[in-house]
Amino acid sequence: MFEKRIGNYLLPPGIDIFERGWLSANNIFLFGNDDVSLVDTGYCAHQQMTVDLVSNALKQHGLKTLNKVVNTHLHSDHCGGNAALSTEFHCEIWIPEAEAIAVQGWNQNLLSFQQLGQECPRFAHHDLLVPGKEINLGPYRWQILAAPGHDNHSIMLYQEQYQILISADALWEEGFGVVFPELWGEGGFEEVAQTLELIEGLSVALVIPGHGKPFTDVQKSIETAKSRLDYLSSDVERNARHGAKVLLKYKLLEWRSQEISRVNQWIAGTPALESIRQQMNLGMEEFQGWLVQALVKSNAAMIEQDRLVNLD
Repeated sequence: MFEKRIGNYLLPPGIDIFERGWLSANNIFLFGNDDVSLVDTGYCAHQQMTVDLVSNALKQHGLKTLNKVVNTHLHSDHCGGNAALSTEFHCEIWIPEAEAIAVQGWNQNLLSFQQLGQECPRFAHHDLLVPGKEINLGPYRWQILAAPGHDNHSIMLYQEQYQILISADALWEEGFGVVFPELWGEGGFEEVAQTLELIEGLSVALVIPGHGKPFTDVQKSIETAKSRLDYLSSDVERNARHGAKVLLKYKLLEWRSQEISRVNQWIAGTPALESIRQQMNLGMEEFQGWLVQALVKSNAAMIEQDRLVNLD
């Protein structure tokens, strides 16, 4: 078996990391004699790729099947492959405790998919991730930690022996995920600060984030995140503008290219963007024009023959 190093950190056996990108969150494949688990499952547009990645990993390691899926939180880029994996492997699905009622009744008012203008095939859950408790994932025990801020129901997973933190979108190498609760008035900046403080109090040698490559300079990333938090929280409209651009860019990653008229229709029909439009005190046409041009000005997209085209 080949050694896997991330910087100077030697990854312990029984852990594979599928680094995906921005449309689909990273997946962590954990395997041992008694359990094979996957943390997070990507976006539904990539669900067949997720199934293929798991199938190939099972074959590579001589394993029979996937026992369970664990979702750090229920944004579509983290749970969009749940239904496909459940169908393929008949695996259990574990979700954060606070999402139980929403998933059980598939309540669109409580789930984030419709609000953020995204999609997720319906799935059923089998068990709950309760902060303060532990869970077996592959050959190791992991602590379940509450990680509100980006999503106030989110959890992280911490392996104390090897000092590994699966941070989801609470901490990236260069920041953290959009503070979505702030966009609809629930508050999230203070929660981000508390989660960063929690991470800072742990002994962490390796962070596996929801997006981007795993990293080992944890303190540098925490300082970057704190600086980012100060920047966003000092101006509520600044955070709103950032959130709007991220939502449209994410949708454009799925579309790759879309007619401007369809883009405007999607903007008008996405509740989170309507909340942002009201915060910015803009009319709908003005807001649509601003948002499209904001992506173009940041070189995240271009307009070509009445279509908005993604730029990587």
